[in-house]
Amino acid sequence: MTDTLTCGVHHVGLTVPDLEQARAFFCDVLGFEIVGGVPDYPSIFISDGKVLLTLWRAANPMTARAFDRRANIGLHHLSLAVADDHALDEAWKKISSHPEVIVDAAPSQIRAGSATRHFLVFIPGGIRLELATPFA
Repeated sequence: MTDTLTCGVHHVGLTVPDLEQARAFFCDVLGFEIVGGVPDYPSIFISDGKVLLTLWRAANPMTARAFDRRANIGLHHLSLAVADDHALDEAWKKISSHPEVIVDAAPSQIRAGSATRHFLVFIPGGIRLELATPFA
């Protein structure tokens, strides 16, 4: 038993320039489902059954600045778990072939000597996304 005050991630909120573009990527490519939203905010809440993401549209997408993971404080990237190597390879095929995805790092070991594999991409709208197999 620990004295930890928290018990996991409740949700992750991501600001995006285009809600429909982000919804299409997460729902059509990754299989997330819309579970809510606030049209006046505007936002969409999506889930894969294990993680809840809130996608919020930037107030003015035309003047919003892209996040620079090396210069800004904040979310460096979002990492989503996959079940195993087969699932990672299937996700890689689907995601890397998406016309608006920019590959940052192709599938590889997460670090030397580890059985954990991952890849990193920039999804439509510019958010850096990682998919990774379980820690090993």
